[in-house]
Amino acid sequence: MKELVKKFIGPKEVAAFKSYLRAVLASAVTMGLALLMDMQPEHAILIGGITAPLAKWADKTESEYGLGSEE
Repeated sequence: MKELVKKFIGPKEVAAFKSYLRAVLASAVTMGLALLMDMQPEHAILIGGITAPLAKWADKTESEYGLGSEE
């Protein structure tokens, strides 16, 4: 079963899925701020817009920001 999963899920698919999850996180933060805190939309969008890059920066497996593993 593991071989079958590894055949379809490679590093590119994992990276794409992680990128998708970061976008979902940024959307959730934006909507949550705008709706729950009754914040002006432009402020919520600004905060939500920096959420995805911050989540990528905090991920220790990402190498774009210099925190990940050197390959």
